[in-house]
Amino acid sequence: MSAQVEGIVVGLVAGFYDVQTPSGIVRTRARGVFRKKKQKPTVGDHVKIQVDAQGTNYLVEIMPRLNLIGRPALANVNHVLLVISAAQPDFSVQLLDRYLTFFSWQQVAVSIYLSKSDLVTANKCQEIKHELAYYAAIGYPIYDNWSELAAELPTVITAGQIWTLAGQSGAGKSTLINHLKKDLQQETAAISTSLNRGKHTTRTVQLFSLGQGFLADTPGFSAIDFTPIKLNELCNYFVEFKRASSQCKFRGCQHLQEPGCEIKKLVASGKIRPSRYEDYLTMRTEITNGRIPEYLK
Repeated sequence: MSAQVEGIVVGLVAGFYDVQTPSGIVRTRARGVFRKKKQKPTVGDHVKIQVDAQGTNYLVEIMPRLNLIGRPALANVNHVLLVISAAQPDFSVQLLDRYLTFFSWQQVAVSIYLSKSDLVTANKCQEIKHELAYYAAIGYPIYDNWSELAAELPTVITAGQIWTLAGQSGAGKSTLINHLKKDLQQETAAISTSLNRGKHTTRTVQLFSLGQGFLADTPGFSAIDFTPIKLNELCNYFVEFKRASSQCKFRGCQHLQEPGCEIKKLVASGKIRPSRYEDYLTMRTEITNGRIPEYLK
């Protein structure tokens, strides 16, 4: 006699899948049928496992996914906690815009955490916070204090939600998760100062219980590929562009040379940051050329 149980894949260890079920974590293997279907269970997947009378556990079904993001992949992400560093690696509005546009395309909400603010001067820190104030104004929650974040996260992660850390390598994701979960000791590493880029210290994806849901730690990455995005839809993934575009003279305005463009008017008046518009144009070029520019890899 066997029974099926539903759960969430919270880890992958040497070919085994750890599945969080109502009665605890069950370690299981995937059935060979997934290879035939060219499917692969992923951390974050809602699955069904079968436990037979001999106590052998098999993952037998993957439920429909909300999304699949990251490298390595994470399924069913509800919210991204984007870690952006003030230094080592240096703060970059351009990189921030790339992440926000990418996750907007993926229809995933984002909160921003500024790390390493203690490594810059007080004046530089204020400059960065001034930049981030614009993003707060267009709807992105901003945090710059890990203790405040640690106190708030368990209250905002609702039942079954999956939050993930994301951000450039070396930005401080593993250090942050150590603060958020004191019983964890994720490996941290020094920055390669010659490259102004971090070494990957997290090589796998794992979900940790936090609040009523889960928090994932994932390897950082900075090369984001926009080429699958349709060119005429890119503007919709800049949240303030989308809100104001109803005031453009022409429906489907791409905010280039069209007369009566509300977005260009707001850029000229400073209500939309010129850097946001410039990054929009850069991404359009990237999509048109079908490749990521070398300097962004």
